[in-house]
Amino acid sequence: MKPRILAAVALILAVAPASADLLSGTMGSANGLGFPVIVDTDEPQEGPLVINGCELKPGGSCPGVDLRHADLRGQKLNGIDLSGAKLTRANFFGAELKGANLSGADLTSANLEMAQAQGIDLHGATLIGTSLAYSRLAGADFSQSDLTGANLEAATVHKGKFVGATVVGANLMETKFYNADFADATLEGNFAPFAIWEGVHMENCSGCPVNW
Repeated sequence: MKPRILAAVALILAVAPASADLLSGTMGSANGLGFPVIVDTDEPQEGPLVINGCELKPGGSCPGVDLRHADLRGQKLNGIDLSGAKLTRANFFGAELKGANLSGADLTSANLEMAQAQGIDLHGATLIGTSLAYSRLAGADFSQSDLTGANLEAATVHKGKFVGATVVGANLMETKFYNADFADATLEGNFAPFAIWEGVHMENCSGCPVNW
């Protein structure tokens, strides 16, 4: 019996390395437990990017450019001119847009979450369904813009300008509007628990929380 047991053990030891190699080849990279590592999304691209002839860099100028569905996560775009651009569903997650000009741009369903966008010009922009959650937007100009269904949860919009803007059905939970200007704006059906309206100018504003 002993020779048979020894032979079986030897066979197992001989087959084990080959089995490991097979699993490694079929499953790809694995963690310490032997399970494949799943990567949900690619890493942000390194800039500056060139899309549709536009060099996307700080201080660049591409008015009216078509950047629909563009992946611009984490890009450094401070001071860029994208006025009138087509930016539907563009992804600016975590991008730097300080002092950028996006006036008149179509940002329908775009993602600007976690963006550093102090002083950005969004005058007359279409921001329907756009997410600006957790973004830094101090001094941003939203005058005459359409923010229907937008998400500004926990965004910081100190001294933001919303003169004549439309803010309907938006998520304003914990948004900080210190000293912002909502003169002539229209607010309706927004979700705004814990939003801060301290020092906000609300002259001729329809739906503003004047008794906050």
